[in-house]
Amino acid sequence: MVLGMNPVEHMLTLAVITILITAMVVGARRRPGRWTVPAARVLAIVILANEASWWVWLGLQHTWSLSYALPLHLCDVAAFVAAAALWTQSPLLVELTYFWGLAGTSNSLITPDLADHFPGYLFFQFYIAHGAIVAAALFLVVGLRITPRRGAVSRVVGLTLGLAAADAGADFLTGGNYMYLRHAPGVHSLLDVMGPWPWYIVGAASLALVLFTALDLPFAAGRRVTAARAGVPATGGQP
Repeated sequence: MVLGMNPVEHMLTLAVITILITAMVVGARRRPGRWTVPAARVLAIVILANEASWWVWLGLQHTWSLSYALPLHLCDVAAFVAAAALWTQSPLLVELTYFWGLAGTSNSLITPDLADHFPGYLFFQFYIAHGAIVAAALFLVVGLRITPRRGAVSRVVGLTLGLAAADAGADFLTGGNYMYLRHAPGVHSLLDVMGPWPWYIVGAASLALVLFTALDLPFAAGRRVTAARAGVPATGGQP
């Protein structure tokens, strides 16, 4: 957690986010219907508007820079993917939103890279950005039951490695630190226990694989049961 972050403020914010996400997911699960489409699209618009507001704020502060303001961090890319998944309900986009949102973005909520406090703009921008991605992941997969398909972990790992390669190139060209490939963030996080650079990158990649696999386990079991009953290979997807 960033030095100066108020623990009570942090916990209360997480509690509010949890309540809102729970209400949205439970509502979709127990009362599915046409309302879920506009709800998903409103959340998508919130995500995109929040991202755009960040660039406007940087411009007004005259602090926009290629080294840190490009939407190349995992959470930034996940925001656009989540918005597209909410709008289209594409299985691949839903899978990316689910695995990136719960394995990556949720960690940013737990250990926020944020020095601002309520009711500052940066406070709201940060928590909306990260909380909305987690909300999208759970709403789509748990609420709407658009579950990961067979091979989802392999697809997401491959695309994550592709993003890391692109970010490495961007870091080289801009001098930035996208995806924290050049040095760890200046906050306490899981990277602190994974050793110095570059070993923490290897540790983070290994942990991501473990988390992706764990997140897929409930659905892998369901796919096996469905396949056994139907006598065909498990494919997953929306029930």
